[in-house]
Amino acid sequence: MAAARQIAGPCQAWPGDGAFIREVLDRIGDKWTVLIISTLSTGPLRYSDLQASIPGISQRMLTRTLKHLERDGLVTRTAYAQVPPRVDYELTGLGRSLMDAVMAMAGWAVAHHREIAANRATSERTGVGRGRARVTT
Repeated sequence: MAAARQIAGPCQAWPGDGAFIREVLDRIGDKWTVLIISTLSTGPLRYSDLQASIPGISQRMLTRTLKHLERDGLVTRTAYAQVPPRVDYELTGLGRSLMDAVMAMAGWAVAHHREIAANRATSERTGVGRGRARVTT
């Protein structure tokens, strides 16, 4: 007889909210979200300053991510009626409440950067993956 399957994790702990938990984690765990939130932690920034502060982000991705963050109530957008147009982005209270988690993830990435880079290099050399999976007995 097969052993009973053990089910664990946050979606099991809150079964009625599982789909929403995944959706929110997808948003707040996204690399661009993490970088935007941590960049806005020092205060409001203009769109162009925000883009210049995040290397590698395209205008499309910045605009798209900011719209999602604004929709979710994590960021506010303030447009000023002046020439040239000026738009500032700022964290809301809800967005600021994410700072500890976001900075912890960014700090973890910095602290483990070398180890992960070494693991990737080893994987490239040895071909670790599904083709060469380690079998334990």
